[in-house]
Amino acid sequence: MPDTLEPNLLILLHDVARLMRTLADRRARAHGMTRAQWMILVRLRRCGGLTQRELAEILEVEPITVGRLVDRLAGRGLVERRADPSDRRVWRLHLTPGADPVLAEIDEVRRAFDAEVAAGLPPAQRQAVIEALLLMKSNLLAAAETGEAA
Repeated sequence: MPDTLEPNLLILLHDVARLMRTLADRRARAHGMTRAQWMILVRLRRCGGLTQRELAEILEVEPITVGRLVDRLAGRGLVERRADPSDRRVWRLHLTPGADPVLAEIDEVRRAFDAEVAAGLPPAQRQAVIEALLLMKSNLLAAAETGEAA
């Protein structure tokens, strides 16, 4: 049923994010992986040495879920657990060289997906959307900090 009400920014943001997740899930499955596995690989490329707990917070899932995903990635030779040098109870996650071709594949899919999502959007509007979203993110982070302090 089409939405006949006046467009609402928050609803639109939610709908776009949901559609992007759904399509990204399909693309990852077409490559024999899950979107969550892809997210772990991309996050570890950005910041290697995260713990499973840190990754769980970033991905907004339970640590046990990340543990299972990492087990599968480690089984494929894409991720390895290394002992934390300062705390032997903690394991840090690192990419292996085997992750490089998978990350290249993810990058290719991401570029195509980005082009598809932004099709028909002039560069100036695209930049304006990016700036608006960055401002919204900043506002939400500030509100979260204020809420935690209260």
